[in-house]
Amino acid sequence: MRTRRLTASLAAGLVALAGLSGCRTSPTVAAYVGEETVTVDELDAAVEQRLEDPALAEAVAGREDEYTRLVLTRLVEAEVYAEVAERYGVAPTDAEVRDRLEQLLEGQDPEALYAQAAAQGVGRADVLATVRQQLVRQRIAEEEGLVQGASEEELRAAYEEALPGLTQTALGYVTVPDQATADAVVAQLEADPGAYPAVAAQYPGPTTLPAVEPRAADQVPSVLADQVAAAAPNTAFTVTDPGISGVLVVFVGEPVVPTFEEVRPDLEEAARSSADAAAQEVVGGVREDVDITVNPRYGTISEGEVVPVDQEVVDILGTGDGAGAAGAGE
Repeated sequence: MRTRRLTASLAAGLVALAGLSGCRTSPTVAAYVGEETVTVDELDAAVEQRLEDPALAEAVAGREDEYTRLVLTRLVEAEVYAEVAERYGVAPTDAEVRDRLEQLLEGQDPEALYAQAAAQGVGRADVLATVRQQLVRQRIAEEEGLVQGASEEELRAAYEEALPGLTQTALGYVTVPDQATADAVVAQLEADPGAYPAVAAQYPGPTTLPAVEPRAADQVPSVLADQVAAAAPNTAFTVTDPGISGVLVVFVGEPVVPTFEEVRPDLEEAARSSADAAAQEVVGGVREDVDITVNPRYGTISEGEVVPVDQEVVDILGTGDGAGAAGAGE
């Protein structure tokens, strides 16, 4: 698939020859990607190799033409990423791709991933291609200084900024028979907040929480939201509602504030996602820069996908962009 060892003079000669011919329409070529080609034989072999997996073959049964276009899309994208890796000098080795996949799986059985992917029409080669492309983007982000917000100082600043939205309310509520009992329970809980589980156990029911639970602001029942927000820690108040048989005692405990170390993985992932999005733009620029031509026998290229001529892009297998390998995230 790759003939990147062409000398500059030979490459120039091929470009000149293409100019004389007027267009690139060899019947043996499924797609041209810049100076590279995906041949019909390579495409057929790639499809056949994937269909050797019974689960994958079953997933695409009756949609072979669409699947061939999908495989061609992936082969074209592989060539685009090969061009990106060459331009920026960030090509990962096969061993590095396997190591990265192991990291992403976090001890899970890779065969389970491959089986899940096959059921979605995604072959093993496509899973590895997805990981390879992720590594290419990661290295571009590093080489081009696109990684922002990942330093210790930046992560801690992001933590402080996000903290108001991360802090949760410790909430409990107990339904008791009458107001007098409710007033007594309020006094008991405010005197001894740790008594909540024992108090709740005395009044079980659908509107009693057996233990205080941390709740984000949007998880607090709307009828209680304003009073909960205004309540001081370790205080309680009562609520009556026609839909509740009895009186609701609402207890608000100490705010639940996650530590920096607890939040750190999410902050780091946000930084990586931002860098990956920036690297995606770099890849998109290369994709636009190279001349991609698809043999009309298979369709045309539209928004990075090979689709039937004069038809909209349709994600026939629900796999999104690239190989869409479940669990081998970006």
